[in-house]
Amino acid sequence: MGFRQIFRIERMRVDPALTQALRSRWDTEASAFAFPWGHMIPSLEDVRRITGLRVYGRAVSDYTYPCYHALAERLLDLPVERRSSLVPRVVLQESLGLFEVGKNAGESEDEYLARLARVSRRELASEPGPRADLDLRCFLVLFLGRLLFATRGDAVHCRFLPLLEDLGEVGGYAWGAAFLAHQFDGLGASERQTSTSGFYPFLQVWAYLHLPALRRGDLTRPGLVPIARSWDSRRDTRHLADQLERLQEAIDSYPYLDVVWHPYLGEGDEGQPWLVQARPYFGRSVWLHALNLVLPLNLFLTQRSLGLK
Repeated sequence: MGFRQIFRIERMRVDPALTQALRSRWDTEASAFAFPWGHMIPSLEDVRRITGLRVYGRAVSDYTYPCYHALAERLLDLPVERRSSLVPRVVLQESLGLFEVGKNAGESEDEYLARLARVSRRELASEPGPRADLDLRCFLVLFLGRLLFATRGDAVHCRFLPLLEDLGEVGGYAWGAAFLAHQFDGLGASERQTSTSGFYPFLQVWAYLHLPALRRGDLTRPGLVPIARSWDSRRDTRHLADQLERLQEAIDSYPYLDVVWHPYLGEGDEGQPWLVQARPYFGRSVWLHALNLVLPLNLFLTQRSLGLK
């Protein structure tokens, strides 16, 4: 279905100070970061290499319903809030055996995740059929709504459910391009919000690769793909406001010559056929679709900052 690589990413500690510092430089009108040295923008190649998500194929674009109640009852067999078309997170987790399975005292992260997997397997259908399809859709709704296209709030929206009706078609969508549109939309949200929606490891690793002087993570597993698997974020115990102030000062004084515009020049495609298939879409200015959200990928701004246009 196109999610195999992103499912291989291990745990990563969130770095709210770094994502907020980046967000403070987002130019909503240009849909790009405006730094002292010029515009920079995450690209489809960044998405593919960092997350492994598919960036080509059918656009993640379909009819959006004013109410998903009937569709959700048929495809998920779960109750849905009538007015908002939201599925309660707890209901989704219960259907997958992921609720009330807390971490025990003295239990390591690996032990906890292994136990969580065992409990979940007991709840999920073990044979192909209608029950397995329901379980898979519930999992994908939770994954898309709470991780890949995360928004603020606890409930999960059913907006992607029409694309999940035929499970055989899910792998043909350009989920990576839609993911990038969602990232851009989250970066352009109100400045009053103190967090960035979406899959936070992407922006963190993007900054590690392109702006190494801002790096607040360690390359603990070099060579793993997708690239997000190679990095661990450090824990910073200082107050968030102090961290943010230091990062913003570092951006203001960042040495232009230390900016890495092309971090993948020395990396090959061995063992990564998904990169070969996606390469024709790298370096192109395109329109990014995520249902009724359509945003430009303005790579020409980066080229202009480099003096190429």
